[in-house]
Amino acid sequence: MVRLFHIVVSFSLCLSTIAQFSPPAGQEGTTAIHKDSSVFIDWATSCNVERGYLDISVPDSGMVSAGEAVFAIGIADNLIVSLGDNGSAVLTFNKSIQNGPGPDFAVFENSFTDDFLELAIVEVSSNGIDFVRFPSVSLTQTEQQIGSFGLLDATKIHNLAGKYRVEYGTPFDLEELNNISGLNIDSITHVKIIDVVGCIQDEYSTYDSQGNKVNDPWPTLFPSGGFDLDAVGVIHNLFNQGIVEYKNSDFKVFPNPVVNRLTFESNEKYHIELLAIGGQVLFKGEISKGVINMRNYPQGIYFMKISNSKRNYTRKIIKL
Repeated sequence: MVRLFHIVVSFSLCLSTIAQFSPPAGQEGTTAIHKDSSVFIDWATSCNVERGYLDISVPDSGMVSAGEAVFAIGIADNLIVSLGDNGSAVLTFNKSIQNGPGPDFAVFENSFTDDFLELAIVEVSSNGIDFVRFPSVSLTQTEQQIGSFGLLDATKIHNLAGKYRVEYGTPFDLEELNNISGLNIDSITHVKIIDVVGCIQDEYSTYDSQGNKVNDPWPTLFPSGGFDLDAVGVIHNLFNQGIVEYKNSDFKVFPNPVVNRLTFESNEKYHIELLAIGGQVLFKGEISKGVINMRNYPQGIYFMKISNSKRNYTRKIIKL
């Protein structure tokens, strides 16, 4: 299943020039996760910040100053630390983040709207020295500079922190970084957030993984300029036993990936819950055999919780 998931993701990225990515929080198909979602089991416990410029093209402009690094520790609460042009923050955790089914952590910014978005690159490390960058995509036009208070379309943005408004985290899945030399995706100790310099001038631009310039509001000549880091929430870590996929089970869930109808079969009765990535319960029932109609659900990742008095499982479901 993991191999097929890779194929689906790769195919989606190859079509990125014609496809849209997930929409803003609250809309059908979004991957935004609310800060109060039960999927979060931990939050960052330390944060080290290197401030960036008010305007990177004018070094004498000075550095941003809003907020404190300590504001990025703990649950998302709209207390932020501003990074400024090309500024960065490195966060650590009580327990290492671990690769699990679906997203493994989420990054929170404080935008008050769905379209005034200040973006950031996300990297991870399993030793605190060597960092690996998540592949990102920005399909925003690059012919005209997005102004200081200009707007962006979230459906043209993938794997960049800051995609969603305040209280909603942008999720990241460590599976995307599997088999990269020097990185242990089952023991991520550090997460680095790097402000996107949204300038489209060649000498200052930030580029996505496809070589596109990332155009976002610029310049931001105020103390809270650049990416405003609120929090990093953990979904899976080394001691989390809440979401585990078992291969040796006495039931069948098929087909997976699914297009229309998802079938559950077992000789025993189980309590079934189908959840969206943000934790919303879409279906629940007590069944031994049954079919869930997935036709009207958007493409993406879902979780099926399967339990009875003796067993407790979670399966990742891919909807095509």
